[in-house]
Amino acid sequence: MKRTYSSALFAVFVFLSGLQSFVSQAAESWRASIFAGTGEKGYSGDGEAATRARLNNPYGLVRGPDDAFYVCDIDNHVIRRIDSAGLISTVVGTGEQGYSGDGGLGTAARLNQPYEIRFDGEGNLFFVEMPNHLIRRVDAISNRIATIAGTGESGFSGDGSAASSAMLNRPHSIQFSPDGKGLYICDIGNHRVRRIDVATGLIHTLVGDGRKRATPDGASFVGCSVNGPRASDFDSAGNLWLALREGNAIFRLDLDRQLFHHEAGTGKKGFSGNGGPAKEATLSGPKGIAIAPNGDVYFADTESHSVRYLDRSTGTIELFLGTGKRGAAFSVDPLHCESNRPHGIYVDQDGSVYVGDSENHRVIVVRPTP
Repeated sequence: MKRTYSSALFAVFVFLSGLQSFVSQAAESWRASIFAGTGEKGYSGDGEAATRARLNNPYGLVRGPDDAFYVCDIDNHVIRRIDSAGLISTVVGTGEQGYSGDGGLGTAARLNQPYEIRFDGEGNLFFVEMPNHLIRRVDAISNRIATIAGTGESGFSGDGSAASSAMLNRPHSIQFSPDGKGLYICDIGNHRVRRIDVATGLIHTLVGDGRKRATPDGASFVGCSVNGPRASDFDSAGNLWLALREGNAIFRLDLDRQLFHHEAGTGKKGFSGNGGPAKEATLSGPKGIAIAPNGDVYFADTESHSVRYLDRSTGTIELFLGTGKRGAAFSVDPLHCESNRPHGIYVDQDGSVYVGDSENHRVIVVRPTP
């Protein structure tokens, strides 16, 4: 009887161990699907399902306070909205390239390649127009548009003054601080990160001396260089994460102590190191970054045509989407789903990862399977 009882216990143990392993593997599996775009370049589909619409180089994307998704359709010079029913519409821009419309409705304004989009705590929409060297705002109530930073002329000026009279140089990414008091700008052409005080409208340089030099680990903000700050996001502790396009690295900025912390990338361009220490991996022009609810750091490794992530629990870098080579073949398996110079990336509260697969003219979502 004892032997039978022990065998039964052992069998139960084996079963439970196998079940635990199965549940663990299931929790870590992912499934890709098309969220928007047919894959064919163009501008069509308003009022229809987003999956039947044509896009032209989707970049930045974010979930809005109304629970809809907003996408920078840059070469159509518009911002598009995808509602909870999956229907797409144009909410900012006429589709004609240019710079006009301040004071009027956002739908009547001409834009020039809107790169990145964010919302403040009041639901106002902010976006970057990179070739126009400025940042604009669409009011949540009136839907009227205004320029809040940049003169439209490329350059570097204005620190300590109103952001609307300051010159920027090809700004790429914007992000609000968790407390909503600061709007941070990746002023990539000036090799600086700048901050607008939301209450006063004044702008100043947070980091960067304008020189294209490597950033040492542990360096102070004062007098330090940043080489091509392309994208940023905040973690739950209030640290600012920064992807360096030319620098091929990712840094965490401790805003309280004003120190840089090197987190990923050797600084050399490449596509290596998956599964190994993040600091020893090579990156290839990262152009988007997003912090997941669990603290993992996802980024669009654009020139390797992939999405990778820094696993904060292990310090390793992992491949998440793509094969490392340019392609358009779609697969529900993210590691077999080809990509073509992805730019925008957003991680939702449930862990789903949305990717602007830019030159495939589509938005892909990768969801964890239950």
